[in-house]
Amino acid sequence: MFDPEKGYDPANPESIEKYAQQLVDKTFLDVIREKGNVEQVNIEAYANKLRKGGLGNLLEEVFFGYEANSNQEADFAEAGVELKTSPFEINSKGELRAGERLVLTMIDYNHPVEINFYQSHAWEKMAQIMLIYYWRNKQLDNNLLYPIKYIKLFTPPEEDLVIIKRDYNYIIDMIQQGRAHELSEADTMYLGACTKGATAEKSTVPQFYGEHIPARKRAFCFKNSYMTYVLNHYIVGNKNDEKIIKDSSEIKDRSFGELLIDKLSVYTGKIDYEIAQQYSINVANKGYRAMLAYAMLGVKGNKAEEFIKANIEVKTIRLDKKGRNPEHFRLHDFDFIELANQDWEDSDLYEQLEGTQFLLVVYQETNEGIVYVGSQLWHMNSEQIEIVHQGWEAVKRKLNEGVTLTVEEKENGNVVVHNDLPKITDNPIFHIRPHQQQAYYRLKDGQEYGKGTVSNGRQLPDGQYMPTHSYWLHGKFILSMLDKNIIHICK
Repeated sequence: MFDPEKGYDPANPESIEKYAQQLVDKTFLDVIREKGNVEQVNIEAYANKLRKGGLGNLLEEVFFGYEANSNQEADFAEAGVELKTSPFEINSKGELRAGERLVLTMIDYNHPVEINFYQSHAWEKMAQIMLIYYWRNKQLDNNLLYPIKYIKLFTPPEEDLVIIKRDYNYIIDMIQQGRAHELSEADTMYLGACTKGATAEKSTVPQFYGEHIPARKRAFCFKNSYMTYVLNHYIVGNKNDEKIIKDSSEIKDRSFGELLIDKLSVYTGKIDYEIAQQYSINVANKGYRAMLAYAMLGVKGNKAEEFIKANIEVKTIRLDKKGRNPEHFRLHDFDFIELANQDWEDSDLYEQLEGTQFLLVVYQETNEGIVYVGSQLWHMNSEQIEIVHQGWEAVKRKLNEGVTLTVEEKENGNVVVHNDLPKITDNPIFHIRPHQQQAYYRLKDGQEYGKGTVSNGRQLPDGQYMPTHSYWLHGKFILSMLDKNIIHICK
């Protein structure tokens, strides 16, 4: 029934959505001014950027007129509608990107799991979501000035639910086996099991099943990558025709990962040049072997719908004739000052390792040429991520202590600049180093070194400059992660 005081019918999804549309192009401060008593609203509490969910609570309490809560049932229980306020960002290319994963509901470690997906709290929270997207413009100092841009009542389409249900069943099965401590957000495609809690120490509890091994608190969530796809394709309407799954029956009896490997296995033993000729791919292009992988999967590039939704990155690996010596595995560039001020679980590196699956496409040198030998879908487990965490913390400590740059002049007149950041030998999995050829240094005394310009460098917390660095995984570690069947084929 329509509630004149609230301005909508809390039992009618369409009425709720129509009322919510009033928010488009308004800031959160506008909402307070128009719907609330400015003197009575605790503006400072909502404006606190450290308060998780503060802006969502503001809309619940000030705009929709109900008290924020953590109940298991949907926010608008009569209508079966869950309200979710989520940020998006605009990257340097002008592309829209979801600002974070969408947390649905906590996973209960204290009671038996809910086997039936459609009778679960997770489904209740996702069956009808009132999505309210706001632009998290980081150039604005006050988050109450962020504008609300997109609003839509959303239910995952059937083609996505096929994979979401498979993800749900995987997570439930791991919990039933007493293996919740082994869960990772990268285990699944669209629906993830994300960590909850400020730190691992403060959010670890005994499991209900098995030997009650302590496990991180986790929640069902739609992955950041899936929410980026939802925003661009279901909300904004930027369509994408690139699909690997041509028919949902293709994954009726196998996982998406198995489908990928099956499609690629047709090319096992073929020389890369032959595959390139088949698909008219120029082997002079940098990264052409990744282009071969996309072609073998029937798509043109990394914009395939399933790759975007599931956050799958293609990485090519080249082995020598003995199946050894892969190159180090580059993750992404980072900013020294940002790293020095980040907490691990808020870092872009943690987000990538916790939430990304890598499709490892392996080639090997033979007497006939470079041959495709196999692929696997892989992600880091929690123990490996913790080892990377230790290496990352060592880099952060050194950045905050101050990096010492030492200039060495060689006999031939060349100049080499050394630093005392952690070295490749200091961690068994992880290291940092530059990946570009042009280097730029600026020391405390103002002296500049290197053949590059300032665009090839990044500023350190103490004001000095060094070449832009990337996160890397050791090549030998990646080799140890490869399926032994692939290694056997290589030999």
